[in-house]
Amino acid sequence: MPSAAAHRRSIKKAIPKGDFIMRVITGSARGRKLITPEGLDTRPTTDKVKEAICSSLQFDFPGAVVLDLFAGSGQMAIEALSRGASRAVLTDSDPKAAECIKQNIKNCGFTDCTEILRTDAVSYLQRCTAKFDIAFLDPPYRKDILQQILPLLAEKMQKNGIIVCEHEPECNLPQTILHFDLQKQKKYGKITVSIYRAAEK
Repeated sequence: MPSAAAHRRSIKKAIPKGDFIMRVITGSARGRKLITPEGLDTRPTTDKVKEAICSSLQFDFPGAVVLDLFAGSGQMAIEALSRGASRAVLTDSDPKAAECIKQNIKNCGFTDCTEILRTDAVSYLQRCTAKFDIAFLDPPYRKDILQQILPLLAEKMQKNGIIVCEHEPECNLPQTILHFDLQKQKKYGKITVSIYRAAEK
């Protein structure tokens, strides 16, 4: 088994010059480096926003099956796995993002419990037969894709599933999607986080 120093050197070599570097906040992969290739059309979730999201879901992660749409660097799924999620599916249509996700997953030691798919979110949801406990989605801004995706996504969630959306503040999301209610919404600068949970009966 390689030493910790050797592992750090291998990660350093794997990070191309100019890439944006983040870290896993806590859990089994705490401190591991994550990259987003320079020039990729993604907005890495800031540590402040990521910690706020994960804190609100801390009791939901253990054993959860996670879906990360528009995964970018894969950091949200990785954070969930680090905190006890059992499995994750990550999708992104950008080939650079897909390669970045693979590298980050490998560096964090989650290869055996993840599936990485280079595909667009709508196509994946239309053919997907799996059910998920937690879903993250952070689509490109200024594209009205959330309104199209959310009903499709809600059908792929477990009865007590949780949907977490990152979007621009100007994006107006519905209060209810199938049996999910918008239970929490908070603005962080230029980002708004909306969390849907199963409607209380």
